[in-house]
Amino acid sequence: MKKISTKKIPSLGPYSTCVLVENFLFISGQIAIDPTTKKLISETIEMETERIMKNFKIILSENQIGFENVIKTSFFIRNIDDYPKINSVYSKFFHKRDYPARETIQVLGLPKNANIEISLIAQKLN
Repeated sequence: MKKISTKKIPSLGPYSTCVLVENFLFISGQIAIDPTTKKLISETIEMETERIMKNFKIILSENQIGFENVIKTSFFIRNIDDYPKINSVYSKFFHKRDYPARETIQVLGLPKNANIEISLIAQKLN
């Protein structure tokens, strides 16, 4: 097991940004923190979702992995009515509708009063 942190996408607490176990990368739940300003992007659910997915792209790239190697994502959202808007943004990060497995859970609250948090598991191919 190799714990990996990135200075570009900081964790908000005592946990690793991601952990590599054999050839599986487990990325901790991410909220829409702008890597430059370190502030939450929360104007719209679309902007939040896009920022999270861009942050995943940074983390995946640092580990030589692309979205095509994502196995599973988990969504934690405050408002289930945002589901179609989230899907619209999320789907743009995957090619040819080759989507990973996923679950979506409505929650009462999230860190920094975010509206969405996503975690991700990917496979690193050698």
